[in-house]
Amino acid sequence: MTMQVAVIGAGSWGTTVAHLAAHNEPTMVWARRAEVADEINSAHTNETYLPTHTLHQDLTASDDLALVVGQADLLVMGVPSHCFRATCEELAPHLRAWVPVISLTKGLEQGSKLRMTQVAGEVLPGHPLGVLTGPNLAKEILAGHAAAAVIATTDDGISERLQDVFSTDLFRVYRNSDVIGCELGGALKNVVALAAGMAVGLGTGDNTRAAVITRGLAEMTRLGVAMGGDPATFAGLAGMGDLVATCVSTQSRNRHVGERLGRGDSLESIIEEMNQVAEGVKSAPVVVELARHYGIDAPIAEEMSAVVLEGRSAQDAYRGLLRRKTGHEQA
Repeated sequence: MTMQVAVIGAGSWGTTVAHLAAHNEPTMVWARRAEVADEINSAHTNETYLPTHTLHQDLTASDDLALVVGQADLLVMGVPSHCFRATCEELAPHLRAWVPVISLTKGLEQGSKLRMTQVAGEVLPGHPLGVLTGPNLAKEILAGHAAAAVIATTDDGISERLQDVFSTDLFRVYRNSDVIGCELGGALKNVVALAAGMAVGLGTGDNTRAAVITRGLAEMTRLGVAMGGDPATFAGLAGMGDLVATCVSTQSRNRHVGERLGRGDSLESIIEEMNQVAEGVKSAPVVVELARHYGIDAPIAEEMSAVVLEGRSAQDAYRGLLRRKTGHEQA
């Protein structure tokens, strides 16, 4: 049986996931702006977010949220964390019962400190929930480079079916039942990517960046396990894999913000020039709150939070990290 896929959000990653799903199932993406939907339908492109790339010819789009959601057998949420709840509330009256809801959003809700599947659970009760995550740079996937991702739900039957929805010859999808760990991996790595980007902007060497990535993974794992995640998840695609891609790639929004901060640009000017959200900027203070709640040492998150909230310079943030007392590596 075919499965009608609805992807909510026509940014770079939402559009890319819709493109992947369109290889296997009838897929429609919701775009907030009518002109973006019209471009996807007529030209099979989304030049605003994915310039020079061609989308699957069977992918359709609409700016009518009720239309897109009303016919969905699978709902995929690809909107930023700050509007995730409001978008769920807006679409809720149009969503049929028991339709699975999969999040693509790698962030945490400010205030509540909830993961996106938790937000969806509050607004859309009774729907199976999950997350699609991993080291996935949208433009590389559209360019035809091989990549891998994880689909995480607590229902293995749903996971197996969704593997078929998103998999292509060059996009391999693995299953994982650890929704908490997979979702936290995607959110926490963005904060570490800010720090890795700052290292580049400050002109430090590869040794420094490697240390940041490695200690960042340890920090992510400590907090993720305290919150109920499986430690093995953070060594996999949703953890280390996504962390490395986001910290190293020049396509990474969070790394870009960190690099610009390292060069001395103001956060306000950087954000103003971007047409997409760098989730790490919003997540850093939330991660610090969570770490303090669970009694977890999170020095990288603390320094990044001070940068985005208090205006601390990249130089001072790195000095703060270097002043920290070292202990046992696995503590």
